[in-house]
Amino acid sequence: VQLVESGGGSVQAGGSLRLACAASGDFNGYSFRFMCMGWFRQVPGKEHEGVATIDVDGVTKYADSGRFTISRDYDKDTLYLHMDGLKPEDSAMYYCAAGRGSACASNSLYFPRKYIHWGRGTQVSVSS
Repeated sequence: VQLVESGGGSVQAGGSLRLACAASGDFNGYSFRFMCMGWFRQVPGKEHEGVATIDVDGVTKYADSGRFTISRDYDKDTLYLHMDGLKPEDSAMYYCAAGRGSACASNSLYFPRKYIHWGRGTQVSVSS
């Protein structure tokens, strides 16, 4: 299984970015369609922080509603995170993650360890 993030970069405060996470391979017998997905971010010295999650039915959860939108394309096996109104405090390495079972719980946004498949991340830097 492979998760590959893209779309990160450097933007000024107030700008927008769209991150993508391309999924390929077999998730322990399950395809992308049956995986609950999430976006998490991490800054040096801190734990992963949940940004947004989406389950197999398209139900979404957000840590900061209104600025970010998570979506998934089942035809392209790709997860997206559209980010508007970016702030300097949004600067971090952004990771996509996949899981089943407890990763599909409504509170999985706050428990990154429930996700067992992770990408290598894409860096987002927001300047003031």
